[in-house]
This record gives sequence, structure tokens and C-alpha cells, in this order.
Amino acid sequence: MSTSTSGTATPASTVVHRIAAPFRAVHWYLKEVMGENAYLHYLESFERRHGTRDGAMGEREFWRDLTDEQDRNPKVRCC
Repeated sequence: MSTSTSGTATPASTVVHRIAAPFRAVHWYLKEVMGENAYLHYLESFERRHGTRDGAMGEREFWRDLTDEQDRNPKVRCC
């Protein structure tokens, strides 16, 4: 066990959590930049507008619709 600044023992899980936190933040950021979280954002938006997730597109249907829309309306993007 390590000790904190107050001299009390800090559980190893807390130390691991503190070490892992920046890596989780980078992982989240990369998922946002790459668009991997688009479906989750869609579900959150759908639920806010409709009060439920019933009737929302499934994940496969969402990605198909998104790529079809991008093909119909090409815009400048990296890929």
C-alpha cells in the first residue's frame, strides 16, 4: 500500500484508478473524435425527444442510415 499526503494508507485500487484515469480520458476523446460514440449520442437524443428509447433504430440500422446519408450528401471530412 502507498501512503497519501496525510500519512494514511491508500488502497491499491485507488492508486490504480488514479493512474488509469488519464488513459480512460484519452480513450473517451479518441472515441468521440472518430465518431464511435455516434450511436450512443443518437440514443440519448432520441430518448430526450421521445421520452423513451422504444422505436429507436437498432445499432446496425443506425450505422447503415448514417453511411447512406454521408454517401447521398458528401461533405469534406477526413475519411
